[in-house]
Amino acid sequence: MTREAISETNLAAWPLRRGKVRDIYDLGDRLLMVSTDRISAFDWVLPTPIPDKGRVLTQISAFWFDFLRTDNHLLSTELGEVVLPDESARPSLEGRSMIVKKCQVIPIECVVRGYLDGSGWREYQQNGQVCGIGLPTGLQQCSQLAEPIFTPATKEETGHDVNISFDRMVQIIGKDLSEQLRERSIEIYLQGAQFARSKGILIADTKFEWGLVDDRLILVDEVMTPDSSRFWPADQYQPGKGQPSFDKQFVRDYLTETGWDKNSPPPELPEEIVEKTRAKYIEAFEQLTGQAFAWK
Repeated sequence: MTREAISETNLAAWPLRRGKVRDIYDLGDRLLMVSTDRISAFDWVLPTPIPDKGRVLTQISAFWFDFLRTDNHLLSTELGEVVLPDESARPSLEGRSMIVKKCQVIPIECVVRGYLDGSGWREYQQNGQVCGIGLPTGLQQCSQLAEPIFTPATKEETGHDVNISFDRMVQIIGKDLSEQLRERSIEIYLQGAQFARSKGILIADTKFEWGLVDDRLILVDEVMTPDSSRFWPADQYQPGKGQPSFDKQFVRDYLTETGWDKNSPPPELPEEIVEKTRAKYIEAFEQLTGQAFAWK
């Protein structure tokens, strides 16, 4: 049995909320957020995990929470003070867990785009806009924008998040809070993107999640990881086409090549794809932080 399987088996009776790749456990006055090695593509959770993926993402998020000048939900990444329902689960949770504050999560994905790709590029091709924001004509795929734009989305339990206009966001959560979130999200994107650029990584876009504690905004969930962002190697950047990336592109490409219809359960991943994907996540961590990724 893998360490991932041990974690899921021994904690199965513990109250939790399970997402595609993260599990959240209730500690009473706090939460335990666990980044698993599950990987999703095309709105499916794949049957093959990527070893250490959860640890890489947790450590990248912890790095950003320390670096960024904004309130956040992280209390600790150390499990020593946490009482587990089954102590045999502890080894599988080490390195991939964050003890975090409870808060009222705001039901909006706060997306900031510095470059034009993904759903933003597709929408721009149709009407010259992204989430109601008009952009100059003649932009190419992956063009850098004159300044970052804020393009919110709804948070969906299944399937893709749905892009919305800022006006629609105001209707959902109110004008004052929407304006605060737009300002804060762009501000920390710029901080992170500038730092990452100095390390040879372009953060093309990213999504933030925010919560409220006593009416105070705090940054929650994961932050500027290859799962919540597009990480591109700066030295290979060339607009007008898709970019190489530090994420699960090997997985997407493999699944596309298999002819899988994306409507039925996905196939297992071969070892070569698993290893290449794991290596890309680790490369992103090491290049960004300047630290060697090591796990006992």
